[in-house]
Amino acid sequence: MSEAAPPEPEFSRPIDVRAITEPALALEASPEECIALARRFDLVRIKWLRVNIDLERQGHDVLAKGRLRAAIIQSCAVSGEDLPAAIDEVLDLRFVPAITAVRPEAEIEIGEQDCDEIPYDGTRFDLGEAVAQSLALAIDPFAEGPGAAKVRAAGLLGDAAAGPFAGLAALKGKLDN
Repeated sequence: MSEAAPPEPEFSRPIDVRAITEPALALEASPEECIALARRFDLVRIKWLRVNIDLERQGHDVLAKGRLRAAIIQSCAVSGEDLPAAIDEVLDLRFVPAITAVRPEAEIEIGEQDCDEIPYDGTRFDLGEAVAQSLALAIDPFAEGPGAAKVRAAGLLGDAAAGPFAGLAALKGKLDN
């Protein structure tokens, strides 16, 4: 049985290291790409996504420094209501050639400076996919809107120490009165 090919990235912007002639790039997601990224990251909507980035070759490595901006609508972590959010993130990435062979018994240590390194195979890397992953990391998974206070006040969340059904019991008590 053959393995399925990985899905095509929703915001693909392949860059050939050999052909970097324009160091400053401006990328913008199309409406269709915004819809696909919102689906991937479980967002209600991505209104727009823009990136301004400078590329600098250092041998086979490529430094990418810039800014990611987006307007998104996500669900409140407590009430589930639509919650608009602005993303404004500094990007500081280094694309490096993938290690071609590592001895299985060799230990690999990852230092602090290696955390933003993105390996690529051949002569191309996908700047758009790196931007999409940066967007995913910038989204607050615990964002709360104004309705969160009402949910808490109604006792629907309950106290973790009181058990998982404490909030429902409190609601039932309020409805019985």
